This record gives sequence, structure tokens and C-alpha cells, in this order.
Amino acid sequence: MGRVEGKVALISGGARGLGAAIALRLVEEGAKVVIGDLLEKDGNELAAASGGAITFTPLDVTDPAQWEAAVGVAASRYGRLDVLVNSAGIATFGPIDEYTIEAWDTIIRINLSGAFYGIKAAIPELKKSGNASIVNISSIAGLQGLEAAPGYNASKFGMRGLTKNAALDLARYGIRSNSVHPGTIRTPMTEKFVLPQSHVALHRLGEAIEIANLVLFLASDESTFSTGSEFVADGGETAGLAHYDD
Repeated sequence: MGRVEGKVALISGGARGLGAAIALRLVEEGAKVVIGDLLEKDGNELAAASGGAITFTPLDVTDPAQWEAAVGVAASRYGRLDVLVNSAGIATFGPIDEYTIEAWDTIIRINLSGAFYGIKAAIPELKKSGNASIVNISSIAGLQGLEAAPGYNASKFGMRGLTKNAALDLARYGIRSNSVHPGTIRTPMTEKFVLPQSHVALHRLGEAIEIANLVLFLASDESTFSTGSEFVADGGETAGLAHYDD
């Protein structure tokens, strides 16, 4: 207990799924958390169940003004901001010759520009921390190509590059920046897909708590010499093909 005691975190996409799991894990280890999301019902329910450790604020990550407001909520409610987790994101699919310009613009705006806006808005408060951490939730799609996912691939590779730039530009202020690259995780976003895992070394889907534990490490002072790096939790998917029967 207490691995992030006294820290305050802001998590986009925090109302359910992976973002909610991260929020709950940080609270378990002593943090106060602001979750920003468009899912107001889910977000308010999660906050209400936390006993004051979680505050919900509406957040459209494509709107810089809403990011500024969300950072303001953390500063006014809890007095500081030490951790930013960019978890909000969408996935849309289609071969590149059929993928629409509208789909491209939407996914880049949410997955990549949304993270940039969040970092920009959070920097002034993170500077005050003196020992702050940015955690960007990318994907193994930020490490390797995926068929029929041009927008998702581009946005997740882009987040990986953005992470490295932030690490270089913000280290002088005591702000670290790392990216997390999950494989396929069991969340509401993935439950509608049939996702056989026979090609993955561990032969299963990941669980949200497994990613939340990795984010906890990066949010804590246990990772103070890690910045600009990729942290992969994919069951061995990017290690190579694993062929064996169910």
C-alpha cells in the first residue's frame, strides 16, 4: 500500500474499461484521481463509489479548453497534479483503400491530438510537482503494423513519438514521459470482437489489472530513471508467432 501516496493523477478515458482499472489501482495505492470522459453516468458512478478519492469531470479530449478545465479540477480539488495518463482512445478498422477520410481525421483527433492537448494543458501543474509522470497508453499497434488499421496504427505510432519528444523536452522540469503498449486486453472496447490468441505466447487475452499495475509502476517513484521508453505488456505477441493448439 501507499506506492503513490499523496500523488494526484488525471486520467482521460477513465470512466470505464482500462482507464477505470487504472484509476482504481492508483487509488488503492494512495493517489487521488480525476477521471475525464464523455461517459458521464459511468464516471459519476465510479467517483461516487470511491469515497472522495476519485472526481469525475466531463472531458472531450479533442477540445483543448476542456483539457484546461480538467487540469483545473485536479488543481482546485486536490491542490496539485503529479501524474497524467492519456488513456482515451478509439479503434476503427478497414483496409487503407476503403478507410474513409472522416474515419482517419476522427481517430487522429482523438487518439493523437487528444494526447497532445492533454500534455500541453497539464505541463504547468506537472512542473510544480517536480517529480511528475506522463503515461501514454499506446498499443502494440505503435510497435508493428496491423492489417486493416491505418488510422489506429498511425495514431499509436504517433503517440509513441510524442512520448519521446515529451521526455526530451520536459526532463528539465522533473517530468518523465513513457508509453505503455498493451496487446489485446479484455475491455468493453474489445468484447464485441472474436479474438483468438493462439498466436500469442501466453495464449490468452490480457486483463485490465495487468496494464493498471504497469501504469502504477510508471506513476510511482519506483520508475524515476525511466523516461522516453516503451513498456510492453502483450503476452509475448510482439516476440514472434507462437503456434500451439488450444
